[in-house]
Amino acid sequence: MVLDTPSLYFRAFYGIPESITAPDGSPVNAVRGLIDMIATLVRKHSPAELAATMDADWRPAFRVAAIPTYKAHRVAHGNTEVVPDALVPQIAVIQEVLDALGIARLESAGYEADDVIGTLTHRSGGAVDIVTGDRDLFQLVDDARPVRVLYTVRGIRNLQIVDEAFVTAKYGVPGRAYADFATLRGDPSDGLPGVSGVGEKTAAALITRFGSLEALLEALDGGVTDGFPAGSRTRLAAARDYLSAAPAVVKVAHDAPLPAADLALPAKPRDPEALVRLADRYGLDGPLNRLLDVLGG
Repeated sequence: MVLDTPSLYFRAFYGIPESITAPDGSPVNAVRGLIDMIATLVRKHSPAELAATMDADWRPAFRVAAIPTYKAHRVAHGNTEVVPDALVPQIAVIQEVLDALGIARLESAGYEADDVIGTLTHRSGGAVDIVTGDRDLFQLVDDARPVRVLYTVRGIRNLQIVDEAFVTAKYGVPGRAYADFATLRGDPSDGLPGVSGVGEKTAAALITRFGSLEALLEALDGGVTDGFPAGSRTRLAAARDYLSAAPAVVKVAHDAPLPAADLALPAKPRDPEALVRLADRYGLDGPLNRLLDVLGG
């Protein structure tokens, strides 16, 4: 099981009142929420291995170089992401808690959590469950292994299981083609413009007809006119530069450099004394005891 940790702690932060505080009055809603999420996931799915991925770089330079608007609307200043003031200090606490528990926490300089997830998934020879609220990771689903996304859109207790059949039913394309489909459609939440005038239905029709973005571009450059929905060929030609650059942004990396890590689910805390200190300082006894009970069981 691979956790898109930023996706989960943002969800916890917005889903749990900021009135949930530590003894000193500092907010711990995201910390407590994430711990309880992990306990629920482990209890329901019993993974043998668990990795919590992090953003070493939420807006990598290679993606900005390809598409300058990538996440630009979420920049506070410089290359700092807009993050609620009450969440910022909780991220460091989350990292300390994970480390004290012995849950593998992985990041890679110059890459996002998505890329760490893509790399771990690529390296794994067996089944992988990816827990995220990010549709971009639908591109990794693979029924043959299987690789699934446990999508948090309806909450951690009511996860949407996303496999290739789900992607095909919802978007009209094979799971392996989701990145190409998303490139055509665009994603305003990430600052990806897509092709003007090409929505989900047209994007799905194009991918279905040509099989991949690469094949579509070969047909476009080769003067092929058949198979393009009305008006789409002109729109695609106008967006040719974008379509050349966008795959580097949309596709998650499979080769991010990662440190060696023990992904085995910990049966007991790696650093019990540190965990006790964290529990006392931030008032985490309840959620930590629930998680430790699940891990120890």
